[in-house]
Amino acid sequence: MEAKVESNRRKMTGVVVRDKMDKTVVIEVEKFLKHPKYHKYLKRKRRYKAHDEKNECRTGDRVLIVESRPLSKEKRWVVKAIVEKEKLMLVQEEVGKHDTGQN
Repeated sequence: MEAKVESNRRKMTGVVVRDKMDKTVVIEVEKFLKHPKYHKYLKRKRRYKAHDEKNECRTGDRVLIVESRPLSKEKRWVVKAIVEKEKLMLVQEEVGKHDTGQN
């Protein structure tokens, strides 16, 4: 009987902003920080390069990335799963399925 092993690697969710590279995507992660003096919440964004082995991610997809060993100079994350596909792409696929091709 095997027990489920939880890793200590960091996990983040973000949106794919670029997918033009082979097996690499750029993920933008958004977080909110509270200003120490003024107590106002500030939105901060950071971009990470992540490895996408099967080139499945497209611009606009929400993905889960997991920390890994260094894969290149700037790439230290791996795409674990696609949480949500881009809504525009899903609508276009549905229109394509229902289109009969007649004018």
